[in-house]
Amino acid sequence: MKVLAINGSPRKNGNTQLLIDAASEVLEDAGIEVGSVRVTDFDIRPCTACDRCSKNPWDCPIKDDAVDVLRMMSAADGMLIGSPVYCGGVTAQLKALLDRSIIPYQRAEFKDKVGGALVVGGARNGGQELALTQINTYFLMMDMVVASAENGFYGAMATGNDKGDVADDEEGMDKARGLGRRVAHLLKRQAVPRAP
Repeated sequence: MKVLAINGSPRKNGNTQLLIDAASEVLEDAGIEVGSVRVTDFDIRPCTACDRCSKNPWDCPIKDDAVDVLRMMSAADGMLIGSPVYCGGVTAQLKALLDRSIIPYQRAEFKDKVGGALVVGGARNGGQELALTQINTYFLMMDMVVASAENGFYGAMATGNDKGDVADDEEGMDKARGLGRRVAHLLKRQAVPRAP
């Protein structure tokens, strides 16, 4: 089993990465392979709604890296998607990737994969729930299984402004680890054959 961790932050090795790392360590301890991508390491442009991919799956006229990243997502059994909160939502860089997911959506490529959301805001009430809802809505639209964070309701949310601050948010880091446990549990449950 493999999970792809997607970091939507333009800040390298920042608070979002710390949350993703906490969840990833739990997954790896459970025997699940974790790969990772940082969206800003790729050229991903916004969708232009040309509708070409609906007629020819995986055929996109925009010549950037989006299809490569989407194929990595398609090859995984589950996903962690993390983002800092920008104006009450995910980053523009991450949103561009999510919008381009209409390509695999056309063939239900992500159906039944497990998804876990992680976000970090600069203040305790800094829009974290809105950003989590945005990511979870994406999972639902893609017909994925949404993981909570063990009493975290919507996923893992934390507070931190300056680089590294989130490490001091004990509850936020605990929720990230709890999300890792839930994703591992759901993946392992799906792997067990069910009686007819």
